[in-house]
Amino acid sequence: MQNILVLGIGNPLMSDDGAGIVCLAMLRRDHPPGRGVVYHEAGALDLSFITALTCCRRLLVLDAGRMGDEPGGVRLLEGEAMDRMLACRGRTAHEIGLADLLDLARLTGWRPPEERALIAIEPASLEWGGRLTPPVAAAVPIAARLAMEVVKRWSHGEDSSGLAESSPAAANRETTR
Repeated sequence: MQNILVLGIGNPLMSDDGAGIVCLAMLRRDHPPGRGVVYHEAGALDLSFITALTCCRRLLVLDAGRMGDEPGGVRLLEGEAMDRMLACRGRTAHEIGLADLLDLARLTGWRPPEERALIAIEPASLEWGGRLTPPVAAAVPIAARLAMEVVKRWSHGEDSSGLAESSPAAANRETTR
């Protein structure tokens, strides 16, 4: 069982929807995964991904997400805050949404990791296009640094209870561009 799964989600052909994939590529380039850390790119989620999902102890998802922020805003949502965000999201260009995949895994008796987080970047455009918009491209390094902070914290076994969940407004200020 891998300790930490870092999952980049998105469709790079739909402009800013590819933000999670670009962020994961930056992590791979600047911070190769350490022992117990797996980077996985999921352009479009499908049912075959359930196995990888159910074999991790900690889950970190990188994705574009409409949160009502200005384009390029970055948020860290942990635990139940992540669950609420996924439950409220509308359908995207992904074949199957992460919330759908998590629900299907739960049907097998799987319980999501207690330590789970979503780093979401507010998109400016989800239209066809092979490039991120400027505000989202500028936010990717911020999201990648935040992802590394989470991975390091989890790798060292620190408690994750104090970030976004306890004070969403404060966490948003800390992590928003």
